Amino acid sequence: MLATSLSVLLLVAVLAAFVIIGVRAGRQGPRADLDDFTVARGSQGPLALGLSFLASGLGAWILFAPPELGAILGIGPVIGYAVAAAGPFLVFAFVGPRLRGIVPSGQGLSEFLRLRFGRAASRLVTAVSLLYMGVFVAAELVAIGGLVELLGGVPRQLTVSAVLVATLIYTTYAGLRASLRTDRWQSGLVIVLLTVAAVAAVVGVDRPAASVRASGLLGVDRVGLESAATLILAVTAANLFHHGYWQRVWSARDDRALRQGALIGAAVTIPLMLMAGGLGVLSASVGLAEVPALSIFALTAELPTVVIAAVLLLGIALVASSVDTLENGLAALLVSERPSLGLGHARLLTVVIVLPAAVVGLVATSVLQLFLIADLLAAVLLLPALLGLWYRTTTTAVWAGIVAGVAGAFGASLVATGSLDGAVASVSFPDAVPTLAPFAGALLASGIVTFVVSLLGRPTVALSELEGLLPERATVAPGPPSGS
Repeated sequence: MLATSLSVLLLVAVLAAFVIIGVRAGRQGPRADLDDFTVARGSQGPLALGLSFLASGLGAWILFAPPELGAILGIGPVIGYAVAAAGPFLVFAFVGPRLRGIVPSGQGLSEFLRLRFGRAASRLVTAVSLLYMGVFVAAELVAIGGLVELLGGVPRQLTVSAVLVATLIYTTYAGLRASLRTDRWQSGLVIVLLTVAAVAAVVGVDRPAASVRASGLLGVDRVGLESAATLILAVTAANLFHHGYWQRVWSARDDRALRQGALIGAAVTIPLMLMAGGLGVLSASVGLAEVPALSIFALTAELPTVVIAAVLLLGIALVASSVDTLENGLAALLVSERPSLGLGHARLLTVVIVLPAAVVGLVATSVLQLFLIADLLAAVLLLPALLGLWYRTTTTAVWAGIVAGVAGAFGASLVATGSLDGAVASVSFPDAVPTLAPFAGALLASGIVTFVVSLLGRPTVALSELEGLLPERATVAPGPPSGS
């Protein structure tokens, strides 16, 4: 464990550096422009965008969840988790340009659905997005509070408060542009520090390769494959309702930058996830995974202080990169739903909307059940929402698909468990354990029904007309132009 004074110093220093970077980014942009605050439209090249996707997607959870899976179930679910973490970026690479082409002045998926299918559909998607992103903020705060307390003895209330204050300073000032700028530094820190920690952990273990081979954790069985498939479906579906990612779709300089940036984000995410999960496998192989979620810390506990400090810095960078994205994304989501809101409202919402999640982050020890419920709701909505990009899809078909998705999740769980109680448990996750049946049932039923009902109906809104339906947004005169 690090000395508490050193841990506090590192925490303050890293967060202060991000504040300076974020505020400077705001000073270089059109600070009085609401559109720039929420989407920084057309400002990002492929590398900056790829690093931003990476930093926004990876949070402090990467130090707990992949190692825990690796320690318990082996390499199979770790591979599935890695693919799941990169999966949304691959979807954005192909779906993003299509949506940008339909509504070039748009701001996100919920806004597109409001134009396409009406306010009720948009509000449902917005509610699920708010739930998912709010739980994500809370989970990140729970994770970083526990991490700094574990490694440095710092009370988690102090850590959580420091992270919130620091990230809110630069996100309320500069909006998305600040998050994009800090993402570049945060992603670099994550790549370097996770690599340093992994190499140090492997070097510090006797005969690591032989231990892993003897553990049996490199094999893939039915449970591992099912866990991997569940993670791919759940995480991909949920992250497509992360408004912070949709903001980056419109922040791309052009469609080529978006595709390349998304592919860069996916290409770097996968090895980092495999690295983190592999440390869990290694920890279990050498008998150090008594608490699987703490596998990385068990491996590094006896290593030099500089390595423990690197893990602490890694956690701070991870949580800051995801939390600032979520803060701005939550505010931008609400602004996109209420075009009459102005820049001052957006800044106020950045603070107000994150407060409930902050309270949960201060008092909770786990929010995994809420995460899984939000993931399942996202799985129900995913295909009906994406099929809105097909000109034949109708409003009736979308609502029929959503109802079918709910029924499919419950019905598949009923078949898999063989009992009503088991089905209820399968879709409510009381033990915070995800299972494949509800996610597969939700996706299959919602997609098939939306498609079939669309074939039977008649489209009422032409996709080419949607851009013209966008309302005027509240704005004020922009400041001087700048680069990104």
